[in-house]
Amino acid sequence: MKIAVAKLQSLVGQVLVHHGVAPARAPLLATTVVAAERDGSRSHGLQRLAGYVSSLSSGWVDGAAEPIVHEAGPSLLKVDARNGFAQVALAEAMPRLRAMAAGHGSAVLTTANGHHFAALWPDIEPLAAEGYVALTMVNTRARMVVWQGTRKVLGTNPMAFACPRKAQPPVVWDQASSVMSQGDVLLASAAKRPLSEGVGVDATGKATTDPDAVLKDGALLPFGGIKGGSLAFMIEVLATLGGARFGFEDDSGKIPGAVTSNAGQFLLLIDPRRFGGGFLDRIEALIEQLRDAGTGRLPGDLRYERRRIAERDGIEVSPDMHEYLTRKGRDASAA
Repeated sequence: MKIAVAKLQSLVGQVLVHHGVAPARAPLLATTVVAAERDGSRSHGLQRLAGYVSSLSSGWVDGAAEPIVHEAGPSLLKVDARNGFAQVALAEAMPRLRAMAAGHGSAVLTTANGHHFAALWPDIEPLAAEGYVALTMVNTRARMVVWQGTRKVLGTNPMAFACPRKAQPPVVWDQASSVMSQGDVLLASAAKRPLSEGVGVDATGKATTDPDAVLKDGALLPFGGIKGGSLAFMIEVLATLGGARFGFEDDSGKIPGAVTSNAGQFLLLIDPRRFGGGFLDRIEALIEQLRDAGTGRLPGDLRYERRRIAERDGIEVSPDMHEYLTRKGRDASAA
């Protein structure tokens, strides 16, 4: 069945509140979850709601945590998420981050002791829509072997970049450092669908196309081989500048029910207008050249099209998920 975007956000928010997320903060998380589902990024949408619930129920993450924002320099923000969700920490810091970028032309945010369990593009697309260039990245629980290693040390370490356009939605890409994101492997497992060759290895280090073998004591591989490993290492460094745990220091694997990673986030915000006029015109000239060279869709275009359809027609939700949301929503209303 199809559910209106606002209604689905309300249902997801009620589920989160019922499991310990502060009522004032639940809409932030619900909006992020539903945005991914709305835009077709289903590996980071409703599929992840059970992981939020499980991590909250286990006590691994504090849904009522109030982050602490500290100015570490003229354009530097250091945020302690206090074992809460990264979106809450980002929302708390955003007014100061915008003010710093407006005043100095750029700003950097680092978050520690936070749980980022969502797509990254929702964090920065709104900033690019305001005219900023934005880059963000997070490290995760160790899930990947790199540089001929035999043991997982780095996470799938995703990154996202957003560039404003003239009278058009921003160009936004969001990708993991691994060949396939953890969320997509989970989708393959749920669908009992084999992975492509070169995605991961099993517990013995042998190449496998079985998603369950990768998820159970196996490991993912970096995209581009050595180069993807290099990007994952860079992200591990930048995402932990504020004192966040390295991926191999995350203890979620020891906590029954814990799914999210306690890790860090890095966000760089740049105001291109500080470099003079004409930036947006130059971006359009670049895109025109790409179009002339045969480029069809730009990064983000498919998401925007899916968003337009979902906002008009609603979001398609499976019967099982609808029953889960309805039941949990009733529980929350009665609590």
